[in-house]
Amino acid sequence: MYQPDHFKDRDVAQIRSLVSRFPLGTCIAHTGTEFEINHLPVMWRDDTLIGHIALANNMHRILENGGKAAFVFQGEDTYITPNWYPTKSQHHEHVPTWNYQVVHMHGDLYFDHSDKAKRAAVGQLTKLHETRLNGDRAWAMRDAPDDFIAAKIANIVAIRFHINSIEAKSKLSQNRDAIDFQGVQQHMEDAGCSGLGNRMQTWSD
Repeated sequence: MYQPDHFKDRDVAQIRSLVSRFPLGTCIAHTGTEFEINHLPVMWRDDTLIGHIALANNMHRILENGGKAAFVFQGEDTYITPNWYPTKSQHHEHVPTWNYQVVHMHGDLYFDHSDKAKRAAVGQLTKLHETRLNGDRAWAMRDAPDDFIAAKIANIVAIRFHINSIEAKSKLSQNRDAIDFQGVQQHMEDAGCSGLGNRMQTWSD
């Protein structure tokens, strides 16, 4: 990833927060002749991403178990107009750009067909997102008939992605004058881009 130093995000807590808020990762691997690309909701535990795919998804057949892959997570993004820079009226030396946050992870991708691994992946993902959404009324696998759940589990494959390296980029107008940075930040808040606006606030603190 093209990564100017002033856009590098080294704040581990902020990186984890972005992946937690935008857990639909883009998984990219090379088969030797082409790229295999899938979009998978995962959860980050220690140095591992956990999730599952459909049994019908050929990626577990065409990719080497334990082979190299990458996950990309993208947060909020938005177009930045020169009109948001207070210094525009002084010299007009501005052009449009785009602000965004992304996290890239490189590592080894494993597939697990065991019932234990598949139930663990579904259970952990379900508990995480159901608790966030429904709190005390969270849905759990035990709420559905056992034979129904067993049939669903039979049609998935658990995945485990061991993270070897992480690079994060938060392009937040850090290369602008302080007054222009603050101008963009205010527009982020006004537009409801709370993720970008909040990260700009913590970046400037």
